Amino acid sequence: MSTGTHEYADDPRNAEILISVNGALKKRAEAVVSVFDSGFILGDGVWEGLRLSDGAIAFLDGHLDRLFEGAAALDLDIGLSRQELTARIAACLQANGMRDGVHIRLMVTRGIKATPYQDPRVTISDATIVIIPEYKAPKPEIAEKGISLFTVHVRRTGPAEQDQKINSHSKLNCILACIQATKAGADEGLMLDPDGFVATCNSTHFFIVRRGELWTSTGDYCLGGITRGEIINAAREAGIAVREKRFSLTDVYGADEAFVTGTFAGLVPVREVDGRQIGAVRPGFTPIVPRLRELYKERVKAHAKPLV
Repeated sequence: MSTGTHEYADDPRNAEILISVNGALKKRAEAVVSVFDSGFILGDGVWEGLRLSDGAIAFLDGHLDRLFEGAAALDLDIGLSRQELTARIAACLQANGMRDGVHIRLMVTRGIKATPYQDPRVTISDATIVIIPEYKAPKPEIAEKGISLFTVHVRRTGPAEQDQKINSHSKLNCILACIQATKAGADEGLMLDPDGFVATCNSTHFFIVRRGELWTSTGDYCLGGITRGEIINAAREAGIAVREKRFSLTDVYGADEAFVTGTFAGLVPVREVDGRQIGAVRPGFTPIVPRLRELYKERVKAHAKPLV
């Protein structure tokens, strides 16, 4: 079964990886947290996905900015400085002898509770910090053939409900969107904002190309995507007009190109939305997605921080 932009080939090396649990290196089967942990009980925590290529992590500062800002919004004390957290990531990678083709899930929860209850005051431990590095690369055929999207009924909420700027463990709205898209036979769900304008996808950010211009949402109802921001910067530096604006599904159905972005797979074309073939309205246009992909690869190399 396809898992869209996150589809990958199993790597037997992952069976022997060491996972960092509060600084202790554990084998995969032994890497566990308490059933009283805030993340397990309530989804109370923040996380980041990182990629290791040639011994370096691209855009690490941006990822750490987002992690610490999310923790601050949740009034969650990570307990480590940025430098200490970076050193712990490096130590985990070095213990595994990893240098390339690695996806890292960095997770921080509020910690262990005295009893299953939401109040942070019943937390009785320091934050739980888990680092899972895996040999994991996106399947090339996904980027070649593109993915299909289905517009789901689950909306992206405003900050009064659950602020989408926080990359929290509480992802139930995205999970429900993913389920609906999967049931509809699509790879991922396209999500709208409360007024019905296009916001983002359930696990990636969404862009369209119209008449040589790059359009994406205002960003008011989606996570501050690291890859999203780098694509926008790369396009503007290359002289491509970028519009961060509200637009509707009608604009999407008539787009010349569409694609999604994320840390794991980078830039992935969208071939179809709600059964409509993207690019069918105005055939013969000059595509800019291949150019953007190359520009993004250049930025990854230019903004990589060596760790191992």
